[in-house]
Amino acid sequence: MAGAASFTSLLLITSFLLLSSCFCVSEAGTSHHLVKGLSWNHYESSCPKLESIIRKQLKKIFKDDIGQAAGLLRLHFHDCFVQGCDGSVLLEGSMSGPSTEQDAPPNLSLRATAFEIINELRERVHKQCGRVVSCADITAIAARDSVYLSGGPEYEVPLGRRDGLTFATEETTLANLPAPTSNASVILESLATKNFDPTDVVALSGGHTIGIGHCTSFDNRLYPTQDPIMDKTFAKDLKVTCPRANYTNTTVLDIRTPNHFDNKYYVDLMNRQGLFTSDQDLYTDSRTKEIVKSFAVDQELFFDKFVHAMIKMGQLSVLTGRQGEIRANCSVRNSDNAYITTLVEEEDEEARSELK
Repeated sequence: MAGAASFTSLLLITSFLLLSSCFCVSEAGTSHHLVKGLSWNHYESSCPKLESIIRKQLKKIFKDDIGQAAGLLRLHFHDCFVQGCDGSVLLEGSMSGPSTEQDAPPNLSLRATAFEIINELRERVHKQCGRVVSCADITAIAARDSVYLSGGPEYEVPLGRRDGLTFATEETTLANLPAPTSNASVILESLATKNFDPTDVVALSGGHTIGIGHCTSFDNRLYPTQDPIMDKTFAKDLKVTCPRANYTNTTVLDIRTPNHFDNKYYVDLMNRQGLFTSDQDLYTDSRTKEIVKSFAVDQELFFDKFVHAMIKMGQLSVLTGRQGEIRANCSVRNSDNAYITTLVEEEDEEARSELK
């Protein structure tokens, strides 16, 4: 009976929304402003087959494990929101060095395979074109292909990013990656500092239409008392997966189409089946509720706003031109890579001579 009532309510909401003009969603222009140094054809001459190299390899990987798509998309998110899209999250530390972004709590659940895939893609690209493509750009393209190859929209990615020479501290990482337990106010306020409006926030949250969540990221909604907002049947099923607090297990973020990039995540929220507080509260908060509804009934609208927000996110504090570097190994700064230090110095000196 509860399911039937929810379905009836959804139909009524759908009818209302289709008659309305979705006034709640801010309009995104058809063109995108590009940060100086980025362009749509940055590697047209230096690496014309760049995107086909990456897509061909990702098709093979996703054929065996589509779950890797979510891992690569999340990697791009975590890179861009902390210190900008500079590939800093890819850097590994040393036994004697300071902790890296990877060691910060929000990044401990990033998939190890995602880092391996980026380095594998870098090797393939550099073998074909030489060391001309940054790891930050490879990560951005991989995220786009993860969306498209799992059923989402295809879109162009502005390129020309350079790789950062430093990584963020744990404090900075924590400050820029709101926890899954955050409510809508925290999420909106955090992303507003990066010039994202509520429509952008809800659209980017739609990335949770694929992927998995760890019990520890949402068990506060189950124990010691159950979140009354959560659908009872949904909660019962989650307790099977996470039988107690701090249980080490995972479950899908979107119970309807967990491996397909679509708008069902928003349908989940309308049925009180959002996994994280940061997800479900988007349907509870008056500033974002209508946007969630509009995306739940119009997948093309969601895709349009998602692409707009992704291109916007992909330009956060990017390094371009002579800033940063193009890493020979995405996990290591060139200055820390003994095998290429001399080569890098020679290349940089040659480049400076050409500019004179």
